[in-house]
Amino acid sequence: MKINTDPKIIDEILERGVSAIYPTKEDLRKVLLSGRRLKIYIGADATGPELHLGHSSNFLLIEKFRKLGHEVIVLFGDFTAMIGDPTGKEATRVTLTSSQVNENIKTWKKQLIPIVNFKKFSNNPARLVKNSKWLSKLSLKEVIDLSANFTVQQMIERDMFDKRIKESKPVYLNEFLYPLLQGYDSVALDVDVEIGGTDQTFNMLAGRTLQKKFRNKEKFVITTTLLENPKTGKKLMSKSEGGYVSLRDESGNMFGKIMALPDEVVGQMFTDCTNLPLEEINKIKDKLEKGTNPKDIKIILAKEIITLYHGKEKAEKVANDFEKTFSKKEIPDDILEVEVKGTDLLSEILLKQNMISSKSDFARLVKENAITLLEEDKKITDIKELVKTGTYKIGKHRFVKMEIRDKR
Repeated sequence: MKINTDPKIIDEILERGVSAIYPTKEDLRKVLLSGRRLKIYIGADATGPELHLGHSSNFLLIEKFRKLGHEVIVLFGDFTAMIGDPTGKEATRVTLTSSQVNENIKTWKKQLIPIVNFKKFSNNPARLVKNSKWLSKLSLKEVIDLSANFTVQQMIERDMFDKRIKESKPVYLNEFLYPLLQGYDSVALDVDVEIGGTDQTFNMLAGRTLQKKFRNKEKFVITTTLLENPKTGKKLMSKSEGGYVSLRDESGNMFGKIMALPDEVVGQMFTDCTNLPLEEINKIKDKLEKGTNPKDIKIILAKEIITLYHGKEKAEKVANDFEKTFSKKEIPDDILEVEVKGTDLLSEILLKQNMISSKSDFARLVKENAITLLEEDKKITDIKELVKTGTYKIGKHRFVKMEIRDKR
């Protein structure tokens, strides 16, 4: 298959949203310019049913490599999800069952189809794999051989383990195994490149070590920037902190959530979560710096993102609805309508419909008087509020209409 070696495209791929490249950016660039077809993969553990915009940047990146002609693999970590990646965790993850993991996986491919081409009969489709295929077959001897490539000192020097030890919190042996097993994915797939967030650097470099050991082969590691608020340093796609935008949010809800994001994150969102060329993004950033209203820039951002997942027509529709709501204080024409029971908790319905990201998000909104039943002009002040028939406004830009069908 012919590989696209256009240096301008390659340079933008290696610059955009990339934090670091191992061993070096220059080495990977030379290989990409050579025309050699690379095997590139990204892995994600199916620890929940949803992917969010923070995940999307890596998948948008791997799709660009696929379009260049390289072989790309999306790995769903069904086996590793049952262990639980300890990265960034101050406590041991809750262990998931096989059925829970597979239930989560069911929704993932559907969420990725808009941004990654999996179509079997298309030109160079992405391949989807699960790591239980090889990890479940490893013998005890093979696991011991893997562990012999790393020291206990290397493991406990990791930030989250070091912190837990100092705080007398437990660190379990199975958590030490996690980077070994993720690293072995690279060996089993015999990849040339792995892509992941900066929080995955240790695990991905473990795979680089194992590729050298078992296959005497170089593996490049591309670490990508995490979506973070530059003012607070907190992760942007947090269910507890708010700002969580799921890839399976319906278009109106997605629009409202993006419009509610802090102004300071808009630039990175354009870079990491859209396919707009960097040249255009730089012009948009320049407008922001010169005083353009952030609201107007966010509308552009929301339309770009929603076009990716729901199409241009939906993006234009929700943008028009927003303008009507914001300017004329009207309720949008196209809002989510939900049938409920009078015994349902408002928080549970909003969570089920992805209008909020978590129960703590709901509690925060209630505390801020940010949920209103419009027909009664009533602010919701009780976290145990039962639903009523009517239209609820959540924050500034999200609406949902409830109708009680069963009043028993």
